[in-house]
This record gives sequence, structure tokens and C-alpha cells, in this order.
Amino acid sequence: MNASSSWSERGACRTIAPDTLFVQGQEQNRAKAVCLGCKVRTECLAHALDNREEFGIWGGMTERKRRTLLRRRPTVTSWQRPLATARNTHEQTNDSNHQQTA
Repeated sequence: MNASSSWSERGACRTIAPDTLFVQGQEQNRAKAVCLGCKVRTECLAHALDNREEFGIWGGMTERKRRTLLRRRPTVTSWQRPLATARNTHEQTNDSNHQQTA
């Protein structure tokens, strides 16, 4: 099993009905909550951005937010590296803040 195709098999959403993630309005908040703490959230969002997924919640982001991000960064051809870098920076900042308060 290769890493690029197996991320979806490890997603927090793998056991819920797919329609749960393709909703409108306030229901999107519930759908995004499924993504909180998901171990493959970054890979999921990168997939959606790279493939210009038009509908649904992917990586905790709505289609509107993804369109906005794509418009702001039109030169990005693959989102995997920028998102992984952002995740690592976020985790390091959180670890650092946690150590300072401990």
C-alpha cells in the first residue's frame, strides 16, 4: 500500500456516511468537526486543493475556503509540501507553548 493512496483509509471520516461531508450551511460545522484531530487532515486537504475538489468538506475546509485559498496562492502547483510545513510549524509552536506553561 503506498502512502499517497492510503491516507483516505486512515481518515477520521472513513466510518461515516460520505454524504455527511457534502452538506450546506450550518451542517458544515458538524462536518468540519469530524476532521478535528484527524491524523491525515493535511493529506486530505492537499488532495482536495490539488484536484480542485468543488464540493464537500476536505481536511476540515469548506469549498468556499478552498476557493479563497486557491485564489490567494495561484502559483502553488502541489499543496502537500506547503501544508506539511505549516502543520509542522504549528505543532512546534504548540509544543513550545506547552513546555513554557508546564
